[in-house]
Amino acid sequence: MSRIGNKPITLPSGVSVDVAAGAVTVKGPKGELTQEIDPDFEVTVEDGVMSIVRPTDQKRHKSLHGLYRALLNNMVVGVNQGYTKELELVGVGYKAAVANNVLELNLGYSHNIYMQVPDEVKAEAKMDKGKNPIVTLSSTDKELIGQVAAQIRSLRKTEPYKGKGIKFVGEKIRRKAGKTASK
Repeated sequence: MSRIGNKPITLPSGVSVDVAAGAVTVKGPKGELTQEIDPDFEVTVEDGVMSIVRPTDQKRHKSLHGLYRALLNNMVVGVNQGYTKELELVGVGYKAAVANNVLELNLGYSHNIYMQVPDEVKAEAKMDKGKNPIVTLSSTDKELIGQVAAQIRSLRKTEPYKGKGIKFVGEKIRRKAGKTASK
């Protein structure tokens, strides 16, 4: 039995859901998101509560039940509150700047890296003196913001010896001891 799929989704005030054939559209104060779902599943909205019912107990339906519930819940939270991810650039001379939704990163390579950020994601770069640069991403789409953050992070992964690279704010990096000099 799917524990996640059976949980109802409470809709906050200002959020409306439109269920069409094979697609669910969620509208809220921060925007609008659409998710295609299997037409076998039944999505109902009653008294500010959305629920997803699977047609059978087939393995495929069981596996998709919790997935669709999680995706729809992420959409409801996204259009109501939004999502934010913060990336920290750790390293000497690492810099970040944003202009016209283009993220410019200086990560210790011989050239700067320019990355086009999707229009749905808003990027900000904050550089304070004496602190590491921080890139803040905000969006209503949790999947998209996670993908953009992963792409930025893959440009310079955090290494375990000195801890240099791009990491999430608050992330713990497992450090290694490195070589020790012998006599």
